[in-house]
Amino acid sequence: MKRAAAVPTPAPAGATAPESLSEYIQARFDDFSRSQKDVAQYIVDHLDEVAFQTAEELARRANTSSSTVVRFSQALGFEGYPELQQSAREEYRRSHAAPATAGLGSGEPLFALDRNEFETSLAADHANIEETARRVSRSEVEQAIDQIAGAQKLIVAGTDQMAFFASYMRHLLMLLDLRAEVVASPSQEALSRLSRIDDQTLVIALSAGRPHPLVVRAMKLARHRKARTMAIVDATLSDVAKLANTTLYYSSDSPAYVRSHTALLSLIQALAYGVYSRDAEGYEDRIKAYRLK
Repeated sequence: MKRAAAVPTPAPAGATAPESLSEYIQARFDDFSRSQKDVAQYIVDHLDEVAFQTAEELARRANTSSSTVVRFSQALGFEGYPELQQSAREEYRRSHAAPATAGLGSGEPLFALDRNEFETSLAADHANIEETARRVSRSEVEQAIDQIAGAQKLIVAGTDQMAFFASYMRHLLMLLDLRAEVVASPSQEALSRLSRIDDQTLVIALSAGRPHPLVVRAMKLARHRKARTMAIVDATLSDVAKLANTTLYYSSDSPAYVRSHTALLSLIQALAYGVYSRDAEGYEDRIKAYRLK
């Protein structure tokens, strides 16, 4: 039997068909298995890459197996991964159909077409910052800055690779004389910090890909104790994001063997600068006093 051409994203009987593959995946997200959710998160947030990746490449980026990618495609109603990829390409083409606007300057392109590995990595970071700026709204940023500036206590939760960024965020907030603590491992000290969460606390969760159980636990405890919660994530369908009052997304695409955190670092610094700008003169005195300690 001849295989039919790739068709628009399937929809359940009697339901209105979603406009795109991304929307259909988000509508079905809770029905997927844990490993399939990893694939779903990656596709939604990295559609431009999925449109041109093999199943093996996608599986590696989503920290799963190629067979899971194929089963995920079939769970959506496609015959296999090539049909899902065709749908991703069609959505990508539609989203880039509008002509690019002028005004980007008449100089030479920032990166040549025949990039080496170094230039390819820099180009990806450049694109990550652009994508992050597009995805984060001004209202979300203002809400996040308000929460940080007005919090009596702050806990920044981030494990493994996120532990560095949690510590750096704490450092920036401590310079502004804000009480901030870090939860980076399931140590007795870290757990005691979580035990002190109350309704005057703001818990900020940093997550890349599938969130660590400790970070999810911190967010659930914060919600239970009526504390405010904020998530800074690279997956819009992250379990951490679902537990947050405010969510800020950053793009982490990378041609390398690890995620890019350039946009995350920029986002953290921009938030701290936003808090500083609320009372620049007052904070400047505090920063000078901190440096003299």
